[in-house]
Order: sequence, then structure tokens, then C-alpha cells
Amino acid sequence: MTPFGEKMRALRQAKAVSQAQMAAALDVSPAYLSALEHGKRGMPPWAFIQKIIQYFELIWDEAEDLKELAHLSKPKVTLDTSGLDPRATKAANLLARRIGRLTGRDLDQLLAFLAAPPRVD
Repeated sequence: MTPFGEKMRALRQAKAVSQAQMAAALDVSPAYLSALEHGKRGMPPWAFIQKIIQYFELIWDEAEDLKELAHLSKPKVTLDTSGLDPRATKAANLLARRIGRLTGRDLDQLLAFLAAPPRVD
């Protein structure tokens, strides 16, 4: 499941609608919604994100959060470390190798570090 899929499912469940009901309202298949929720589809098109925002009647901050989650929900990510410090390449490869074994706590710590403002050394 992607962050976007997790949020979309939570919004749908809070509104107490099924995937089939939501799919009909958004003019997509229930299979497409299921694939989005389970992370089997990448980031949806901008027009579809707008439909979801309207469907759930999200206000400014909530809409911005949903858009950001969509951008952070690419299940297959490529990192280009060419031209960077060799440690960046090492870090990217180690993360790719070990990400499946990180605990929830490890992921929370990593996310907190990555979300923090950049340090000025």
C-alpha cells in the first residue's frame, strides 16, 4: 500500500462508501481503485487527484496533503546518484537492499530524518 492509497482508503471508509460506490461516482472501475489503494498502480493522473479532492470535499490543507501523498506514492523509485558523493550511491544501494527489512520504528526514524529541514554545516 502506498501513502496515497492508505489515505484514500481512510477517506473512503470515513465516508462509509464502498469501492464500487466511489468508483461509480468517479467514473473508474472498482479494480482501479483497489489497485491504487493496494499500491499496485503508481501515482494517479492530476485530473483524477482533483476528482478525489472534489469527491471528498477536501479543503485547502487536506487537498495539499493528498497531492503531496500522491507525489510520494511511486512504488518503483529510481535514484540517480551520478555526480554525487560516493557515499550517496552507497546509501541508496544499502537502502534498496534493506528497505524490506526495516521495522516500523526504523521507518519512522528514517522519515523523521528525511522530513527535517536541511542542516547547514
